[in-house]
Amino acid sequence: MNLSAPTRLVFILAAVIALVALLMAMNVIAFVPVASVWVALLAFVVLAAGNLLKGI
Repeated sequence: MNLSAPTRLVFILAAVIALVALLMAMNVIAFVPVASVWVALLAFVVLAAGNLLKGI
């Protein structure tokens, strides 16, 4: 399996989503009706897609 480094945009997007998940876990952001675990999983999926798919 060939892996490539994600672009800077994909990395920053995944980091921002992970930060939102962290803030949701600490109840700083409470108005989003989704569990913080699912948002953190979304950040991981975005980062993994950036690694696995070339050109993203």
